[in-house]
Amino acid sequence: MGEWITFDTHHGPVRAWQALPEGKPRGGLVVIQEIFGANAHIREVAEGFAAEGYAVLAPSFFDLLDGTGADPDALPYDPDGVKQGLAHVTALGMEKALEVVRAAASRLTPSGKVGTVGYCWGGSVALLAALRLGLPSVSYYGARNTQFLDEPAKAPVMFHFGAQDKSIPPEAVQAHREKLPQMATFVYPADHAFNRSVGHAYDPDSAALALQRTLDFFSEHLG
Repeated sequence: MGEWITFDTHHGPVRAWQALPEGKPRGGLVVIQEIFGANAHIREVAEGFAAEGYAVLAPSFFDLLDGTGADPDALPYDPDGVKQGLAHVTALGMEKALEVVRAAASRLTPSGKVGTVGYCWGGSVALLAALRLGLPSVSYYGARNTQFLDEPAKAPVMFHFGAQDKSIPPEAVQAHREKLPQMATFVYPADHAFNRSVGHAYDPDSAALALQRTLDFFSEHLG
């Protein structure tokens, strides 16, 4: 089992769920949350990557918002939670989010090469981590990705999308292939959040295949 730690960023302290492998790490991974926070599901994802040999930090990004980060399980998977989560990520902004990723990645450097993996909102932050921070990254169904696709990539990135995801239409997926043709883009017969093991959208077959491709990607680029 992992544990909560606290690390410093330019914008203040942030907690993160730290999950460590047995033995020497293969590398480091920053797991980037959905809009619902660094909740039990995200911590479970972090534990899964630690079991594969990576030293993992899953930051609680909302800690930088006064009064919103005290309970990492505060946002439920319902319309209210979606509304609050969207407000939180808007208030946080991408620049602060990237600074959290940068600080977390710096803390992980003793473990070897560092990458990121992000989901939903975190998928777009993961893309930016590859484009701007030079961290090999995997982006799961990042609906905000298209606005950044014209930026030059400093590191490789892999994309996972669901064919039934109404928030990311086929033309948006195609834009990834056209503007970043050197990057792998995969589409699954699933909806948005198909990797989340809680909720109606979970698709275990698609999640398993995407995870295997993700692990292969990190094996190639991190070790």
